[in-house]
Amino acid sequence: MNTKILMISSAIVMGIAGICFTFLPEEIINYAGYTSNVLNILFLQILGALYLAFATLNWMAKANLIGGIYSKPVAIGNFAHFFIAGVSIIKSALANETLVALWIGAIVYTIYAIIFGVVAFGNPIKKDS
Repeated sequence: MNTKILMISSAIVMGIAGICFTFLPEEIINYAGYTSNVLNILFLQILGALYLAFATLNWMAKANLIGGIYSKPVAIGNFAHFFIAGVSIIKSALANETLVALWIGAIVYTIYAIIFGVVAFGNPIKKDS
């Protein structure tokens, strides 16, 4: 499997989320219907930093053979993130069936979890040049 497109797309998705959480935390909190306070804003900004760090990792590893012995931690880290967060988002989406943003997030996270699961636990084969 050519993982370059996977790494680029996940870097873009996480980068956008990271920028939004870092620079628009109050707007996101208000959109979600919660009251903004210092701790909520701080939590979202820290979450944004984590997303930006993961986006940077994926962007810098896009040329590597992901899933091999040298990039196995990158594949496992991405799989763990998308799987665990995906299960949580699906659980929230089932509890709040009218929130479209949760369903979109659940679909995106499920797709990335499946693909990173195949990459992390599959057999990496490098294409002949």
